[in-house]
Amino acid sequence: MSQAKTPSVLVVEDDLALQKQIRWSLDRLESVAAADRQEAMALMRRHQPPVVTMDLGLPPAADHATEGFALLAEIMAAFPDTKVIVLTGQNDQAHALKAVDEGAYDFLAKPFEPEVLALTVERAFRLHELQQENRRLRHAQAPDAMAGLITRDPGMLKVCRMIEKVANTDATVMLLGESGTGKEVMARGLHQASGRHTGKFVAINCAAIPENLLETELFGHEKGAFTGAVKTTQGKIETAHGGTLMLDEIGDLPLPLQAKLLRFLQERVIERVGGRQEISVDVRIVCATHQDLKQLIAQGQFREDLFYRLAEIVVEIPALRQRLGDAVLIAHAFVARFATQPGRAALSLSPEAVRAIEHHAWPGNIRELENCIKRACIMADGPRILPDDLGLPPLDESLSPDEGLDLRKVREMAERRAVITALARVDGNVLQAAELLGVSRPTLYDLMHRLGLR
Repeated sequence: MSQAKTPSVLVVEDDLALQKQIRWSLDRLESVAAADRQEAMALMRRHQPPVVTMDLGLPPAADHATEGFALLAEIMAAFPDTKVIVLTGQNDQAHALKAVDEGAYDFLAKPFEPEVLALTVERAFRLHELQQENRRLRHAQAPDAMAGLITRDPGMLKVCRMIEKVANTDATVMLLGESGTGKEVMARGLHQASGRHTGKFVAINCAAIPENLLETELFGHEKGAFTGAVKTTQGKIETAHGGTLMLDEIGDLPLPLQAKLLRFLQERVIERVGGRQEISVDVRIVCATHQDLKQLIAQGQFREDLFYRLAEIVVEIPALRQRLGDAVLIAHAFVARFATQPGRAALSLSPEAVRAIEHHAWPGNIRELENCIKRACIMADGPRILPDDLGLPPLDESLSPDEGLDLRKVREMAERRAVITALARVDGNVLQAAELLGVSRPTLYDLMHRLGLR
């Protein structure tokens, strides 16, 4: 059994002699003891033992089961995975069955055999271990909501944590960021992390569809609604019922459709083009844009009331040039992807190519980087990608302006930049990064821990 110092069993018993006997019966396990409900809950909160043995008759009403049932209810509410074994008198079978009905794992009648108690506790302990292991396995097998995202940048990790927080709400989310920053990847991650992940994720680009077709794409149409409408067709909103609808480039949505979308957001019903029947739709809306919607509102091109309906949660995605070390990190991933294509030998980035990637501003963000690496994998003649293969402009070697004179802040910023850059260059290999930085691996781990880097 467990040899850890953390207690595995909490013994709740006001009779000190019986308490000592129980702990002696469980000598193979670490245990703690409590004599009343308050002390028991304090120890539960402190140690969270997986198994509890408890008497239902506790002070101040030791002759009744009131305190025992109150304690059982508190334990089940705060620690539902805990296995509680109730110890009752010979004639207390009704109370024992009630305790099991209210969440207790098992019961034993007093006086009990020490071997029977030890066996019951051991079975409870093993069941708890199996349930915890099953939970860990389910978590490991669950799809990673952010599987398409590669980052070590603190700002981007903060965005990911924000997405995870809002995922299980029904709040409408607005993703702001330049073109190519990964807004659709974030929207898909939001969908996968939500309770709607079994439903569909449907995306539509409001800027890519002509205005006269966009309404039917969103809301659908009835048979005969217009020339060529030979059958009733569901729109994107209806198709996404039970899932998530992403409205990309929402700033390009025409004003007449803005009014219709606002009505849907308020009432959660739609009418197909050419139809009169109201259709209820349960869908989570995520919208994205690279435009300044407040400026469009000022220009009369976007409805202010729609903006506030869509912007319940606003998430700003930083540009690639603002994400320290991410350009090289993502470039390594793209090389690994494109170099595995048939007929292509193994490829890697040369140090010169890495420096070129680090110094480029990437105005097109991830999309530009992906195209650049795809081109380089095609153009490379040898096993290494060279700067010429990337097709980037010559490096700008001009020095950056001073960022401040606070030595502590400058040193911390320099250390953070150096560690993230080194990890990115060697594709996350800690041993190689330590060699690059001229420190030992334990030193690098300590430095990463101090800087809050994973």
